[in-house]
Amino acid sequence: MNESVKVDVWSDIACPWCYIGKRKFEAGVSAFGGPVEVEYHSFELSPDTPVDFEGTEAEFLSGHKGMPVDQAQQMLDQVTAIAGSVGLAYDFDAMHHTNTVKAHQVIHLAKQHGKQLEMVERLFTAYFERGEHVGQESSLADLAAEVGLDRDEVLAVLRDDAKLEDVRADQAQALAYGINGVPFFVIDGKYGVSGAQDPAAFEQVLRQVVALRADDAAAVEATR
Repeated sequence: MNESVKVDVWSDIACPWCYIGKRKFEAGVSAFGGPVEVEYHSFELSPDTPVDFEGTEAEFLSGHKGMPVDQAQQMLDQVTAIAGSVGLAYDFDAMHHTNTVKAHQVIHLAKQHGKQLEMVERLFTAYFERGEHVGQESSLADLAAEVGLDRDEVLAVLRDDAKLEDVRADQAQALAYGINGVPFFVIDGKYGVSGAQDPAAFEQVLRQVVALRADDAAAVEATR
């Protein structure tokens, strides 16, 4: 239990299940009780989304999924209720639906400065709970400054797409792993967990990884 378990998480800021999954995963880690190192990776659910989508979230979902707007709204209401069950207050009426590639670049910059987890949380909160814009460069710079990043550096990175290569590398790795939906959790570089699973499922897989490590160590020791 002394050695950290590495968990790589592919997610998108615009993915409602990713924020719900984050909370459930965090609960599972808490129940597990051992050290866990988390790193987030970029995944774009709708890379063709405009920065300033004109319309409601229900209208976007209707067009994206090819369903009536009222049916899309029912889905959003259901997701809102599930989010509430893990302590999140989704506000789809206030949401600014947007392209997330710039937000992913900010997450990579935050990782460079040791602030990735704080940045991911702030972006999720901004998007789903506070109706803040996570697609415009100035808004992203303001949000990044709140977690301790230099606002001018953020603007420079976004203006030059300086972290776009890192975003694309994450997406290429997701493709290599066969990840086609998020959230997706890769535990110890070997075991995949898909979706916003219950906390107990995350706790179980973390314990299994530690147990397998112990078995492997014992097997190596036995050969000496």
